[in-house]
Formats: sequence, C-alpha cells, structure tokens
Amino acid sequence: MTHDENAIHKSDNLFHKYQEYLGEFVYGGIDGAVTTFAVVAGSVGAGLDNKIIIILGFANLLADGFAMSIGAYLSTQSVKDNYNKHKKIEYWEVDNLPEKEREEVVEIYEQKGFKGELLEQVVDTITADKDRWVDVMMKEELLMVEETKSPIMMGFVTYLSFILIGLIPLIIYVWDYISEFPGDLFLWTSIFTSVAFIFIGFLKTYITETSKLKGILETLILGILAATVSYFVGDILESIITS
Repeated sequence: MTHDENAIHKSDNLFHKYQEYLGEFVYGGIDGAVTTFAVVAGSVGAGLDNKIIIILGFANLLADGFAMSIGAYLSTQSVKDNYNKHKKIEYWEVDNLPEKEREEVVEIYEQKGFKGELLEQVVDTITADKDRWVDVMMKEELLMVEETKSPIMMGFVTYLSFILIGLIPLIIYVWDYISEFPGDLFLWTSIFTSVAFIFIGFLKTYITETSKLKGILETLILGILAATVSYFVGDILESIITS
C-alpha cells in the first residue's frame, strides 16, 4: 500500500469511527435546540427582561445538557454491563454444561435448515473454539449484540452537540447584551434557530435513511411547535400573575 493509499485508508477509518456517533450528535442537537428555543420563546411570551432570558437560557443549556449526557453514558454502560453479565453466564455453561450447550447449537442450526453431516460439521466447527461458541450463543440464543460504542464518547458527543446547537437560540440575546443588536431579537433568533433545525434535520436523514425533505420538515415543525406552545404558556401565565 502506497503512502497516499495508507493516508486515505486511515482517513476513512477515522471518518467511520466518528460517524457511528452521528446519532448521538443529532439527537443531542435536536434536544438542545428545542429546549433552549422553548425557554427563550416562553420568556419572551412572559415579557421577561433580556438578561433574565440569557440567565434562564444558559442555566437550561448547561444543566439539561449535562443531565442528557449522563443519561446517554449510563444507558450505554448498562447495555454493556448487561451484555458482559450474560456472556459470563454463557462461558460458565460452556465450561460446565457442554453437552446441553452443544445440543442448543444443534437446535439453532436445525431451525436454520442444516441437516445431517453438514449440521454436524457446522456444530463441530462452532464448538471447537470456546470464544466462537459463546459468541454464537450470544447472538443466536440470546439475540444480543455487543455494544461497541464508548459510553464516555456517547456522553461527550451528546453534551457537545446539546451545547453547540442549543447555544444558537441564545446568540442574538448575548450579542444584544454585549453590543446592542440592530433588529428584532426574537425574529432573528427564530431565523437562526430555524437554520439550526434545518441543519440537524438534514443530518438526521443519514441515520433514519429517510428523504432529506421529510427529515428537515419533521425537525423544523417540532421546533416551531415547542416554541409556539412555550410562547403562549409564558404569555398566559404572565397575564394571570400580573392581573
């Protein structure tokens, strides 16, 4: 393999390594944008001061993002722990109940259509290697597949995406706080956030394998609905409390 080919190969491996976390990036980004935009919209509906909007927005962004990343970490870790627990059980059964486990392999491959000498060859090949034997039992008997993603990376990518995308609804208000923004704050926030929804909806289509238009519209409509509900709830509560 030439130097250029080796570089391309390494680049492809790196791309595929990080591509497997695209789902966490997308769903973290959706939650970040939706929840932060909802906080901003509700605050605007309630007529809160821009400084309060920034405080509430960042408090929500950092706290909810952290909670979501911890959830992603714990969920992935529990899946890995559960898999390893059952794998240890299978190893014990292979060591202590080999005849019973072999018979289970026979039954599994009989159901797949293997018969006679071919069935015996398949079973002999599988049971000749303990690791292969256990892997087959995990996949075919327990229907469990090992989680290869890192729980730490799952949590990190989720948090990073939540922060990066969730920050977008707050940018205009931070801009206005630092140096007065020459325009309607909520209007431009809505435009910026809509672009974020379009971007994240586009990325989502690579995971769901649906049409680009469908993915973008679903995410955009979800964000608009959440913001609309929050705005009117804030407006109604403000009217009730101040009346």
